[in-house]
Amino acid sequence: MFCILIMGISIFFEINEIPIFDLKVGYKFIVGKSDYKQYENISEKLGFKKDDKLLIIHADDLGLSRSVNKASFDALKKGHVNSASIMMTCKHINEVGKFAIENPEIDLGLHLTVTSEWRDYKWDGVLDSSKIPSMIDNKGHLFNNKKKFVLYANPYDLKNELQAQIDLAKSIGIRPSHIDSHEGALFFKQDLFKVYLEIGEENKLPVFVPKLVATHFDKDFPKPKNVVIVENFFMASPKIEFSDWENYYITILNNLKPGLSEIIVHLGIDDNEMQNITIEHPNFGSEWRNLDYDVVSSEKFQDAIETNNVKLVTWRQIQNVIY
Repeated sequence: MFCILIMGISIFFEINEIPIFDLKVGYKFIVGKSDYKQYENISEKLGFKKDDKLLIIHADDLGLSRSVNKASFDALKKGHVNSASIMMTCKHINEVGKFAIENPEIDLGLHLTVTSEWRDYKWDGVLDSSKIPSMIDNKGHLFNNKKKFVLYANPYDLKNELQAQIDLAKSIGIRPSHIDSHEGALFFKQDLFKVYLEIGEENKLPVFVPKLVATHFDKDFPKPKNVVIVENFFMASPKIEFSDWENYYITILNNLKPGLSEIIVHLGIDDNEMQNITIEHPNFGSEWRNLDYDVVSSEKFQDAIETNNVKLVTWRQIQNVIY
């Protein structure tokens, strides 16, 4: 029976692309058992009431392409999203640095990147590959999936690379408000997850952690003060039909709970550049990103924010509270 249980857990993680290989951690993830305290009185410290509905509308993947940058810059300047994070390993980061300098009031964090998932569009780390060998595949790129990263990366290489990503961002004019994890790759193996938390603490940056990932914390692994656990976290999944895209997001706003929530979107223009990057990858692909852009920019979405008395907050505001 025990062997069958273990096999079932392994199959569950494989199907859901969750690279957990530690049985104790895997058990905690499945049962959702966690022991943590949210940042105390965060609503009140941000200037709101305890039962207010606070929401971050966050755009991932800035720097990935001109298409992503164009859509994201537009949505940020118009207030359709109020936060974003940047992939510092990608080729279009200088556009983001220029945008950050010209728009210092806009909330930009770092989407710490340790995987290179697209078929024909690849990158390595910010550091030379020879300095982070445990994170690089035999073609000189970051691994193409979370599983390989979790299996082979060591904490020493990881910490050096993550710090290099933060340093590069600052050098081109970006003043990071927080860190999060591209593809969630830093969330699963505890020694790598601890590096993610440490690099945030050492750089005085709030660290995004979804509620499920908070299962790591217990009496032997207490939550650091700069970790912000987002209990109500939403992101579109491949299970949602494109025809239901708008309804998915409007339903979130109509049913939002008090406390801190975050909606993560992936914005882009469905053009040749984006189609070529995301070839054979409809999930988070070109059409997906254009749909996200269309929905958050729509009058219906913006009206739902107002109708439901949702209070928009940013990671910069949270950073100012924590530090």
